[in-house]
Amino acid sequence: MLELVKQNIHMNRWKNQVNTQVTLDDDFIVPDTMSDVAQVILDSGEIQLEPVRVQNEKVVLRGKLDFHVLYRKEEGGLQTLGGIIPFEETVNVPELQEKDYVGVTWQLEDLKADIINSRKLSIRGIVTLEVKVETLFDTEAAVDLGQAPQEEFAFGESAGMSGPPQIQVQRRALDVAAIALRRKDTYRLKEELTLSGSKPAIDRILWTEMRLSGMTTRPLDGKIHLEGILMVFVIYEGEGENSTVQWIEESIPFSGELEMAGAIEEMIPAIDLRLIHKGIEEKPDYDGEMRELDVDAVIELDIRLYQEQPLEILSDMYATNRELSLETGEACFDQILTRNSGKCKIAEKVDLSGGQRVLQICHSTGNVKLDEVAVGDGVLLIDGVLEVSILYLTDDDSRPVQAETEMLPFHYEAEAPGIREDSIWYLENGVEQLTAVMAGGGTVEVKAVLVLELLVLQPVHLPVILRAETMPLDRKKLQEMPGIVGYVVQEGDSLWSIAKRFHTTPDNIMASNNLSTDVIQPGDTLILVKEIFR
Repeated sequence: MLELVKQNIHMNRWKNQVNTQVTLDDDFIVPDTMSDVAQVILDSGEIQLEPVRVQNEKVVLRGKLDFHVLYRKEEGGLQTLGGIIPFEETVNVPELQEKDYVGVTWQLEDLKADIINSRKLSIRGIVTLEVKVETLFDTEAAVDLGQAPQEEFAFGESAGMSGPPQIQVQRRALDVAAIALRRKDTYRLKEELTLSGSKPAIDRILWTEMRLSGMTTRPLDGKIHLEGILMVFVIYEGEGENSTVQWIEESIPFSGELEMAGAIEEMIPAIDLRLIHKGIEEKPDYDGEMRELDVDAVIELDIRLYQEQPLEILSDMYATNRELSLETGEACFDQILTRNSGKCKIAEKVDLSGGQRVLQICHSTGNVKLDEVAVGDGVLLIDGVLEVSILYLTDDDSRPVQAETEMLPFHYEAEAPGIREDSIWYLENGVEQLTAVMAGGGTVEVKAVLVLELLVLQPVHLPVILRAETMPLDRKKLQEMPGIVGYVVQEGDSLWSIAKRFHTTPDNIMASNNLSTDVIQPGDTLILVKEIFR
């Protein structure tokens, strides 16, 4: 038995992906302490998931929809109603095992708050839950020959051949994308905002929004660096009898590092980011007035770090003074096919007239929703919509604050040369810029820039040598082979395959034919000289 030197490559593999939709529907009574509902202005929702439970080939998902509704009161002014709708869903995931890594992402496809009457609201939402299953495993491949044991020498001498086996080795070089680090972690961000002197102090916060923009992440030695912008929007009721509804909008740039043992700068990141906590509270300033806001955000990072490793595997071998029996198999390696960042521009006009004159745009926010992602010819075809919500003031004193939500479709083709249906891709998206500007006549011009980060891995299936055993040379078969033969190269031949068939070596063929390279073409004529052992 020949000793093979083997190398383990730590791999991460998508195992399965299952999507399911959950429809949530419930009615909510307006508490006695709150005013009657005249009109719904804004609604928003977040899904909060409990830890995933795995039962055989099933995943049990428990969570709740945490919703908020901003409405206009019958007597004028604004108020906010909030509540939760719990849910439980069991998802069948074939071939799921307990050791697998199960990740769940969600998208709130639709949320609608309708007025049943002034004291009751109907809340309906559709949630898409995406269960992704990954498995970590080691791929083993022979990369070299070890020291031949002494019994091999004795075995060769008993067969009439002295010395160790004269083994010819064929190697294949490739760069492998090994998974170096796979984990989840969180990054906390705390900031203080102060109202400008022109704005009244806060009596009551009515509405808050928080989102990430322009996020970038990269590994450092022992750390993950992240930076971006935290977008904060707050509607509040000012102090004083005659105070109107006020708002504050701030962009908070931040930069920080997360301790991450095992990370090094050269690694290639595929990191999903999500805001899992959004907290905003008012607090008094030095004069005791409510003019400051405490902002508390928690970002969850789902981290995959890949490391390219050069690898030379033994793809074939034979001996000129032995018979070799090879046990072969197949191994799958991931290679990085492409990594790029693209931007998709959107420009649309939205009609806000509705019989009212628009006085001012207060706030606009956008949320990317992907409808379909498909593999094309050298590209990843991405179709989706940018859900844009616009809050504005009108000249109608009875309905001064209004909101409109529009779906702006987009199509983007991310370059990915060589991408195939079996390729593994990670796609991160976000809104880098969004503006909504009055264009006259109740029309608003919306411009947005979407950022799409793409990493594509290509699984490569290659034959590998599992075991190699030496046996006595078939001397009769060798003697029947001609010592010198002329050979015309056929389609599919290589110098290696010819040398192996005619009991010689690629080096000997090159020397006998004065070849300066091992490249041969169909129709070439070669002189082949058999290796002889006495």
